[in-house]
Amino acid sequence: MKSLKYYLMAASVALLAAPVLQSCSDDDDDNVDLLYPTAMVTVKNLPNGGIYLQEEPDVTLFPVNMQASPFNGKQVRALVNYKVSSDETPGFTKSVEINWIDSILTKPTVPSLGEEEDLKKYGNDPVEIYKDWYTVCEDGYLTLRFMTLWGNGNTRHSVNLITGCNPENPYEVHFAHNNFDDQVYIQKDGLVAFDLSALPDTEGKTVKLKLVWEAFGGNTYTEFDYCTPEEDR
Repeated sequence: MKSLKYYLMAASVALLAAPVLQSCSDDDDDNVDLLYPTAMVTVKNLPNGGIYLQEEPDVTLFPVNMQASPFNGKQVRALVNYKVSSDETPGFTKSVEINWIDSILTKPTVPSLGEEEDLKKYGNDPVEIYKDWYTVCEDGYLTLRFMTLWGNGNTRHSVNLITGCNPENPYEVHFAHNNFDDQVYIQKDGLVAFDLSALPDTEGKTVKLKLVWEAFGGNTYTEFDYCTPEEDR
């Protein structure tokens, strides 16, 4: 599971140091800026084997210093740090130079097997979901930054997004976390993205996507605006 620990720790260190450290050159500021993601994007493939980055519905980025996908041709969500290039690439909003890019765990949704079977297979261990810029529904993906409790061993947790849980609302999805009986006492964050293409086509309309999960205080939910991307229709 891709962890946000590095990014969050780096950001915290930089912020804590800011009041007491004085920069002697612009290079120092540049180095600090490299710690932070500039954007969250979808890495998409071009017919010639290259890639481009979808940052917002109407914003596409062409990486001038990256000739091929570092993700084996998979379409994934990713965190990226870039700077705008002076080059112009026809058909794209901006040309950019990639300083670094790191994929987010990107998964398909899974269909409900029924409430009892879902509990057995996918678990129902509690998580908290952050309300920040990492948690977003865009470009046909639901990306979630969450916190839960972990042990200090090698037990791997799993997370899934379950569809078809509510026959009356096809746009209700459940976030399921299974800690596989891990000894839980260390708080850690995680970041995961789910491909929503298995949901019914909204036919150009924006609907409410209802996300349900088991928080530490009990069952809860929130809603996101969702519209099926044109490429998935």
